[in-house]
Amino acid sequence: MRKRILNQNPHQDILPIDNGWLDLQHLSLVELTSEDVTHPIEAALTTGYGSGWRAAQSGEQVIRFLFEEVQNIKRIQLLFHEDKSTRTQEFVLKWSSDGGQSYRDIVRQQYNFSPPDVTHELEDYTVDLVGLTVLELKIIPDISGGDAPASVAQFRIA
Repeated sequence: MRKRILNQNPHQDILPIDNGWLDLQHLSLVELTSEDVTHPIEAALTTGYGSGWRAAQSGEQVIRFLFEEVQNIKRIQLLFHEDKSTRTQEFVLKWSSDGGQSYRDIVRQQYNFSPPDVTHELEDYTVDLVGLTVLELKIIPDISGGDAPASVAQFRIA
């Protein structure tokens, strides 16, 4: 896995078995605005349900996958989990075919977490992204400005 933490303060493999999920750990360089050392991005890229990725601090976060080879993507699946605080989260999923010079939105979505009743949000998109070179996920974990850290339990593409 190659990754780069963006603006960081100094301080499991996905196998293409079912549904053709890509091995993001080996196909891309991952850029992140922050990362909790106990919940690295690799934890969100594994099959099954694990601890997932979590930001090191609250506020808007970005996860960006930069692919060395052009990809043709048909499906994107995101799983979010929150069992501590009630909040409204927003995310924007974008893609680029020119190495990140320009982006096109795939989806902009808001939803509510209300533990203990609503603690998971699964987003499963059928897409037709031909020539993808960059895939970016921007997360605003609490649109009211609360201090919840952004997290992703699972991130898969096929």
